[in-house]
Amino acid sequence: MRLDKYLQVTGLIKRRTLSNEACKLGLVSVNNVKAKPTKEIAVGDIIDIKLAKREIQIKVLQLVTGNSIKKSIRDEYFTILIDKERKPAETESFWESDKDE
Repeated sequence: MRLDKYLQVTGLIKRRTLSNEACKLGLVSVNNVKAKPTKEIAVGDIIDIKLAKREIQIKVLQLVTGNSIKKSIRDEYFTILIDKERKPAETESFWESDKDE
């Protein structure tokens, strides 16, 4: 299964176009290697996702066979290893301060 499809079907990223774009921007890595959206996922792979406000690391437990899964059984497909909030980037805090005055 393709990486972008897996992220969308499991609900880690809401839309496939967003998961595709996240991969292209280098925000998603598989087994510590930045991955393209077409990367084939296998059971046991570790996926790191760096979103705007969260950083998630999951381990793939099984692949999805259909086009969707129920929210109640998502934990059968992956396990969350790390889920932490990201602090604002230094550039964001720069614009909040008044350095010109």
